Amino acid sequence: MSTAPVLAPAALHLLVQEGRAPRLLDVRTPGEFRTAHIPGSYNVPLNTLREHRAELRAHLDEEVVLVCRSGQRAKEAERALAGAGLPNLRVLDGGITGWESAGAPVERGPERWDMERQVRLVAGSVVLVTGLVGIAVPGAHLIGTAIGAGLTYAALSNSCALGVMLSKLPYNRGPRTDVRTVIAELRSTR
Repeated sequence: MSTAPVLAPAALHLLVQEGRAPRLLDVRTPGEFRTAHIPGSYNVPLNTLREHRAELRAHLDEEVVLVCRSGQRAKEAERALAGAGLPNLRVLDGGITGWESAGAPVERGPERWDMERQVRLVAGSVVLVTGLVGIAVPGAHLIGTAIGAGLTYAALSNSCALGVMLSKLPYNRGPRTDVRTVIAELRSTR
């Protein structure tokens, strides 16, 4: 369970406006980050953060706010960094979605579908097609049933195997995040 306190988007926006912004680490995929992100944030995808947390820890000695789409991946990042001994961690309440809902500024890039929408499209399409094919091919509907079971498990476990698979597609990856580049940026800004 995450032990990091959450930070409300309005409170973070105020800190940014006052010039007291903490380090903002956005743990979404590079593709998601390019679509919209908080100005001044650093993109460190969750897998990269987990793999290089000890290296990152050496460059994150002040307050850090973790950002993702809704807060879930940021909580996972918090657990990874807290496990590496990094203090002063907070999670942006509601993630980038909450930030935008609060009317705070975002830097925008090329528009793309977020991961949740992609999962809904793929899962819904598989269920629809297998349901229709099941009219002529006995048992085909069971594929849709398996997808439904997977979605149920995803909701109960708060994880999503389909989302993980979709995040590996070139469309979602965007440019690869190099931890050396992130560390160089962290060094140069403070």
